[in-house]
Amino acid sequence: KVLSKAKYWCIIRKEWTLLNKNQEERKKLPLTSDIVFKRVFSREGNEDILKALLEAILDKPIQEVIVKNPELPKNLYDSKAGVLDVKVEIDKNIICDVEMQVQDFGNIDKRSTVYMATLETEGIKKGEDYKQAKKVIAINLLNFEYYKRNSYHNIAHMKFEKTKENEYVDMGYSDEEELATNDLEMHFIEIPKFEKKNPGANTRLEQWLWLLAGREEKLEMARKKNKEIDKAIDIINQMSMDEKEWNLYISRQRAIWDYNTGMRTAREEGAKLEKLEIAKNMLEEKVDIQIIAKVTGLTKEEIYKLIKKT
Repeated sequence: KVLSKAKYWCIIRKEWTLLNKNQEERKKLPLTSDIVFKRVFSREGNEDILKALLEAILDKPIQEVIVKNPELPKNLYDSKAGVLDVKVEIDKNIICDVEMQVQDFGNIDKRSTVYMATLETEGIKKGEDYKQAKKVIAINLLNFEYYKRNSYHNIAHMKFEKTKENEYVDMGYSDEEELATNDLEMHFIEIPKFEKKNPGANTRLEQWLWLLAGREEKLEMARKKNKEIDKAIDIINQMSMDEKEWNLYISRQRAIWDYNTGMRTAREEGAKLEKLEIAKNMLEEKVDIQIIAKVTGLTKEEIYKLIKKT
C-alpha cells in the first residue's frame, strides 16, 4: 500500500519524537547532582528559572535575582571535592545560599550555620552600621533524610526559648516576640520524604521538587502547569546531549567518590590504630591474649606481631 507524502512524514516525525524521548530517558543528567544543579541555575540567561525556584521555596514574590558566584570553583576535583553552592542576591536586600547535597556527611546543620555566619559577616563592611546587614537565607536541598521531623520542608529561625516561670516579669505583653532576629533563616528540604508523601503537582514547590526527584509522570504534569519548569527541562535535555557536560558530571562524581573513599580509609586506619593502642596497653597489664582479641576485635596473629614489636 502506497502512503501519501503527508502521512509518510507524519509517521517519520512520530518515530523521531519517540526515538528522542527514549534517548532522553536513557541518558539524562540528574538535577540532584550538585554540579548539574549549579550549571542549570547559575548560568547567565537562566535567572528566570532560578527566580521561580526561589519564589516556590520561600513562598514570596521576587523582583530580581543576581547570582554572585556563577563560576565553578578551582577546587572542583581536588581531594576535598569542593562545595558547589549558588549564592544569590535577592531584591538587593537578601543574600541566599542554595546548595544541593547528594550525600549525608552528618554535618549539614553545622555547615549551613557556618555558611550563614560567613555570608552575614561578608555582607557588611568594616565601619558600616549594623543596620546595613542584609538578611541571610540558607536553602539546603537534601537527597537524603536528615531531621527527625514529620515534614519534608522544615524552616528554622533563631527563636527565643519559652519564658521560665521564675524569670517571668509582667510587662503587659499578651503576645511575646518569638524571633530574636528575622535576619537568619534556614530551609531544609528532604527530597526522599517528599517522594514518600507522593503529592500531586499542584503547588509551585511540588512542581519544582518533582523536577528534582525526576519522576516522569509527575514531571509531565509539572511542565504543563509551569513554564519555567518546562524551560528547565529543555535546558537539562540540551545539557544531556553535550559531551562536555557529561565529562564535568562524571569527573565531579569521581572526585566525590575518591574523597569518600579516602575519608573511609582514614577512619578505618584510625580505628585500627586505636585498637592496637588498646591491645598494647592490655599486654603491658599482662592480660590474656584471648581476652585482648575479644575486646579489640584484633586477630591473634595481629596481637603476636604487636608483641614482637614491643
